[in-house]
Amino acid sequence: MKRCRWWEGRRDELDFEIDGVVVKVNERSLWRELGVVGREPRWAVAWKFAPTTAITRLNKVFWNVGRNGALFPFAALEPVHVGGVTVSTATLHNEEDLARKDVREGDDVVVMRAGDVIPAVVAPKLPRKRKGLRKPRPPKKCPICGTPTEKPDDGVFTYCPNRTGCPGQSFQHVKHFVSKAAMDIEGFGEKQAWRFQNEGLIRDVADIYDLTEERLTALEGFGEVSARNLLAQIERSKQVPFNRVLYALGLPGVGYVTAEALAAHFGSIEALHAADPEQIEAVEGVGPVMAQQIAESLADERTWELIGKLREKRLRMELEAGERPRGEGPLNGKTLVLTGTLPSLTREEATALIKRAGGKVTNSVSKKTDYLVAGEDPGTKLSKAEEVGTEILDEGGLRGLLGRA
Repeated sequence: MKRCRWWEGRRDELDFEIDGVVVKVNERSLWRELGVVGREPRWAVAWKFAPTTAITRLNKVFWNVGRNGALFPFAALEPVHVGGVTVSTATLHNEEDLARKDVREGDDVVVMRAGDVIPAVVAPKLPRKRKGLRKPRPPKKCPICGTPTEKPDDGVFTYCPNRTGCPGQSFQHVKHFVSKAAMDIEGFGEKQAWRFQNEGLIRDVADIYDLTEERLTALEGFGEVSARNLLAQIERSKQVPFNRVLYALGLPGVGYVTAEALAAHFGSIEALHAADPEQIEAVEGVGPVMAQQIAESLADERTWELIGKLREKRLRMELEAGERPRGEGPLNGKTLVLTGTLPSLTREEATALIKRAGGKVTNSVSKKTDYLVAGEDPGTKLSKAEEVGTEILDEGGLRGLLGRA
């Protein structure tokens, strides 16, 4: 902490902007044992510096639409210099946060760069200089497609219900669909998504797979080589595994880790579609609200039609035989924990083998743990397993179980 604060005190002396420092575990042999959550390593943690702030005029609150139809407020600001950049637009996060902050058009507001990256409005500067300023309200019509908006009685967000016909939602969905964690179509970013939609080449994500060299090269600035490279990336994306296709669909609340859990549990999009909310809620990390949202989204005729179009383009809508957990065998219903470095298996390889045999891998040892698989430098998990009476295996013992499975 002392060293972090030392760097924070020096940040203005550097020739470039920094927003914090990273604290890492120094002993690399511990990195595998600590593991990764999603894409975030447990052995490296960011220490973020206190953000710099400035005061400026909020000229107007405008609204944008997310990929699932929720409306989000943004602030149009009098340009101001914050943390090394000039800011003229800032997020107001969401409708509930906007009401809590009680900022109004015409207010002088405090602006910061959250994490020194994303400009955000923090609060109005009180007392207000101007009287009678009205509180901003979400629009009665979608700002993109003009469809009358809706807000559920128990909901936080106001929505545009035009899920498949709203260009704003389509753009956000395409941007998410082609991202690295989803279909990972290199060379297909936000600018391309916006341009292809405006040029009428795509209306939804399924249309991406109908793009041709002839249609692309007809666009100004698109040569034959760039068109072929993009089409090759689009074709390659058809090999993306089912869990990432499920994430790319952009179902409400379904992030990368949840998509992976849903794919492993149900095995196919048909099985997930046939499940009721109670069955979906049985998946680890899925609560009742998310389960209901997933079931309702998949029951929507337009969503299911889009999934059908993507299946016709040969995207993977089920786990492959080698990816599917087996329904029977010694590891079915068993919980295992991995620790230390195994002689010939990485942690990811061992986890995949256990899951395919029907087992479950968790991060901590408890009385519910059936086996601890211990390699070199096992750490504290080994003593915990000995304490609670968990059976301890080496890699040979694990392979023995996998062989019987």
